[in-house]
Amino acid sequence: MPTFLMLPPINAEQRTWAERLNADCPELDVKVVEDEAELPQALSSADAGYGWVPPDLLPFAKNLKWLQNPMAGPPPTYYYSELVEHPVVVTNPRGIYSDHIAHHILMYMLALSRGLPYYLDAQRNNHWDRHARRRGYVDIANSTVLINGVGGIGAEAGRLCLAMGAKVVGLDPRCEQPVDFEVSLPEALDDLLPSADFVVTTVPHTHDTEFMWHRERFESMKPSAYFINIGRGMTAKLDDLVDALQKGQIAGAGLDVFEIEPLPDDHPLWRCESVIITPHVAVADAANITERRYELLLDNAKRFIANESLRNVVNKALRY
Repeated sequence: MPTFLMLPPINAEQRTWAERLNADCPELDVKVVEDEAELPQALSSADAGYGWVPPDLLPFAKNLKWLQNPMAGPPPTYYYSELVEHPVVVTNPRGIYSDHIAHHILMYMLALSRGLPYYLDAQRNNHWDRHARRRGYVDIANSTVLINGVGGIGAEAGRLCLAMGAKVVGLDPRCEQPVDFEVSLPEALDDLLPSADFVVTTVPHTHDTEFMWHRERFESMKPSAYFINIGRGMTAKLDDLVDALQKGQIAGAGLDVFEIEPLPDDHPLWRCESVIITPHVAVADAANITERRYELLLDNAKRFIANESLRNVVNKALRY
């Protein structure tokens, strides 16, 4: 019987999943490894696992064939060189958040395009100000939305934008989603950027995407354009973004992720106008995400037992 490990650190959710997985997939021997000191021995007989294997312990995982990554966009250190070279197949939970995060993107777009941050400022000051908005209104139905990263999230956000009448253009190195808009390779970014009214970035943090959003790119955007980062904070230089906002080089931003998290209380971004800040919560309150995570894990476990193709296989060399 194949052995499946829940790898440390262990939380209550994983303990519950282990019990459910043992019941729902009796062909799999599911074990919870609470103490990292037990990992060498446990890994030596493991066929699969959920979590992360530290580099110094990977040599013990000689039989490891499948590893479920808990995160769709982990830090680059998850895919260290030895893991990339190891024959283990890594899968991730991409796709289970797409609708929730796309809704978060649309929240930013609608609020920013209508000037909501300005009206909220007036409301907090008990001020009836019909001219509170200091940036021009953007009609989404006649706008161009540039989506950097057309995975499940970008594809769903693009679908919703198309339904609102926007023109959508996408960028992705290997778009696998069926979409009704043109998707170019990332190299086209600098050519497409100046025409976008909304720039939405959903990409993970990799060596290629780290700080891809910098001063020169903010300067090439329309002064009336909005920047939305829902992917990973380390893709955008906060100092450069703040500078662009303060100089009026872009109209505003919607941000759920940041180079520094939590964002320090004294950071100047808090005081920038026409900016919406949410503290990395695009899916935090989505009640069905936990169940979606488990259903994906169970489906892959059954596929693994049946020697079938797994869902959401990661290209380890590309880190996604």
